Amino acid sequence: MNLPTSSRLIRFNKPYGVLSQFTPEGRWRGLKDFIDLPGVYVAGRLDADSEGLLLLTDDGKLQARISDPRFKMEKTYWVQVEGVPTEEALAALRSGVQLNDGPTRPARARLLDPPPAVWHREPPIRERKSIPTAWLELAISEGRNRQVRRMTAAVGLPTLRLVRAAIGPYTLDGLAPGTWLEQPGG
Repeated sequence: MNLPTSSRLIRFNKPYGVLSQFTPEGRWRGLKDFIDLPGVYVAGRLDADSEGLLLLTDDGKLQARISDPRFKMEKTYWVQVEGVPTEEALAALRSGVQLNDGPTRPARARLLDPPPAVWHREPPIRERKSIPTAWLELAISEGRNRQVRRMTAAVGLPTLRLVRAAIGPYTLDGLAPGTWLEQPGG
């Protein structure tokens, strides 16, 4: 008799310069440099130049619930932007902005003051002495290609650094860059 097995769910803090796949490509490293677990697959994507929470699982249904926009699992990002957001810019993000592939759904958007306590990044972001930076928290329930970066650019705030802090109920809590933990009860 086969006993039911519970699915595995891995929380990984993806560093800058790592792809959301096990195989490296060009100058980008792959997940195999950090995670040696057979049978787990990435649920969703995070660009190589973005950092933060990436979920992996061995359960196809769970993978679809996490990554498919139809399920509207909210993803929360900490975004360091060039410039200081105005209330108008935040209101535009909250109501949805027009991108070249259509309007976005409304986002939750707020200024993070003080900034989040994030780790040092290698390489560091570019900084200009004459232009201040600020941190925003953006929560979206869709996942278009480079969507957060395009949204902030659309309101005049280019993204300098992007960290995914949460996917639904799963967060970065307790994870240093490049480390992973198996979620109890997967």
